[in-house]
Amino acid sequence: MSSIIPGPVENSNAIRLELLSWPEVERYLTNCKGVVLPIGSTEQHGPTGAIGTDAMTAEAVALEVGRRTGVLVTPTQPFGMAEHHLGFPGTMSLKPSTLLEVLNDLFLSLISNGFERIFVVNGHGGNIATTKAAFAQVHSNARMRKISCASEVRFKLANWFMAPSVSLKAKELYGEREGQHATPSEIALTMHLEPDLILKQRPLNDPVPAGAINGSEDFRLRYPDGRMGSDPYLAKADHGAVLLDKAASYLCNDLSQFLEAL
Repeated sequence: MSSIIPGPVENSNAIRLELLSWPEVERYLTNCKGVVLPIGSTEQHGPTGAIGTDAMTAEAVALEVGRRTGVLVTPTQPFGMAEHHLGFPGTMSLKPSTLLEVLNDLFLSLISNGFERIFVVNGHGGNIATTKAAFAQVHSNARMRKISCASEVRFKLANWFMAPSVSLKAKELYGEREGQHATPSEIALTMHLEPDLILKQRPLNDPVPAGAINGSEDFRLRYPDGRMGSDPYLAKADHGAVLLDKAASYLCNDLSQFLEAL
């Protein structure tokens, strides 16, 4: 079934699942079966980027989408599949099999509550394959458990950094220096969210061009400072505000279509 989109709210706390009571969620579900689940990663982002970049950015985009649409947003899943970054201190990774089971359990919990449209806002490329696998697994598991709404459940993966409007703006701002990891676009968004991160910024040597991604030891050898073709020193906090707006605008439209579809 399609859902009635609640409409924008002034205070983002109104759409944060963790701040609601169960009766409030129950009332919400009478009109809207949609929910936004942000997922990121806790991993190195070069010598000047915050380790929590992927989780921070996914959460910020998800909450802005929730604020603009009124759709509930769950707490962020901050740990992702970051095995190739384990050669750098601070990285915390889940194996693909572990992440698959974590997402399976989270999705099944929401489905059991009555949510039928799960919109995943992702901030980390390494999560994509496993998240899609989890969608397939949950469909099967929901049927096996005979969850009443199993046949109505739909999933959508939205990688905010791959939104066309975001990619175009990053290209305009940074050109080829955007790179593929520890990018100035994602660093700019973190600087907008946490101004103290501006203090970490400093000029860096030319990055190693982006290429293959294998195991953690190989990654550390190929990309000694953790960057893949990127120049995060180009990032500005005001860029981050623009990129957040573009990401949220695109994903709001994506979410609306997703919720309205049969």
